[in-house]
Amino acid sequence: MFDKAKQMYRLQKKAREIKGQLKNTHIEAEDEGVTVVIDGEQNVVKVTLPELTNEKKEDLEKKLEKCFNKAVKKSQQIGADLMKSVMGPDFNLPGM
Repeated sequence: MFDKAKQMYRLQKKAREIKGQLKNTHIEAEDEGVTVVIDGEQNVVKVTLPELTNEKKEDLEKKLEKCFNKAVKKSQQIGADLMKSVMGPDFNLPGM
């Protein structure tokens, strides 16, 4: 039982470290000149738009949606990969 508690403490400590890493990780997604940058915590850092000419508002909105979704998916994958490295194959909690 004490081993499981130590294991949980180590996991919590590593999770805090990963959260710090994610905050400093920038993920970029681009679609037809629209670029979105988010951090690993899925906060928007920067949005870059192409020079607007006669582009329809709806087209630009769809591009932005697509970029945000791409960036969030990338961010989720990075977080999942980092957590896998923490948990490892030997980590086994009852009920999980």
